[in-house]
Amino acid sequence: MTTLTQQLDPVVVHRPVLVSMPERLDAGCESALRRSALLKNLDHDVAQALAREFETFTAPRASILFAEDDTAEYLYIVLSGKVKLTQHATGGREKLVELLGPSDQFGEVSVLDSTPRTSTAVVVTDALLARLSKAALHEWIARHPPMATQLLRLVAQRLRRTHANLSTMVFVDTSGRVAKELLRLAQRFGVPFRDEIRIEHDLSQTELAQLVGASRETINKILSNYTSRGWIRLETKCIVILDRERLAQRAHPQPLPTHAIPSYHPY
Repeated sequence: MTTLTQQLDPVVVHRPVLVSMPERLDAGCESALRRSALLKNLDHDVAQALAREFETFTAPRASILFAEDDTAEYLYIVLSGKVKLTQHATGGREKLVELLGPSDQFGEVSVLDSTPRTSTAVVVTDALLARLSKAALHEWIARHPPMATQLLRLVAQRLRRTHANLSTMVFVDTSGRVAKELLRLAQRFGVPFRDEIRIEHDLSQTELAQLVGASRETINKILSNYTSRGWIRLETKCIVILDRERLAQRAHPQPLPTHAIPSYHPY
């Protein structure tokens, strides 16, 4: 496994540069690599051999790993820290598509179908990452067909997630979407402590708003409302869930009973 480093110039973003020979990962980072979608269900010996094909590199906060329309040369796995995927719309608006943490894999779709990147990957907190080249991935898929099944399963999961997000945007109001996103972040990054769940998301409120698909002002009002109700506590780039059950009820409101829905007869 090869180690790389990355530095960020105030104006120009530099890509990772090879600086040293392979070195052993600590237990936590090695575990994160083995839990990734690509490796977790492979035979032990195959997974161990594949892990040696990855290059590891450090990237400081705000580093850009790749940008929209870039040529895809690598898939990535987060070993420590956080990475966000964003997309830009006409007029300079930005949408935060996903927040990724240890063991999360990204960038494989463009590598598989040889199309340009559809999002920008930005480091949220100082991170250690692993990357596998396009050539190595295709070679390993040819030699180990179960890897193709692993990747198809991951793509299917992402497709279901996309459909679920579209349904949420259409059928759930903004407050419900905020509650739903808090529960999802709690599941991914939450640390239970007594009756609380501490979520160190490391995002600004603007980024939280982008994640939900709402304005910063709207998110502020909703979070303040949840705070006054005793459902959450706000800290710097951290949200503490105090009443998970109430949030779950808000995220998944009960449908109206049939008798409460007015009849509609078009003819």
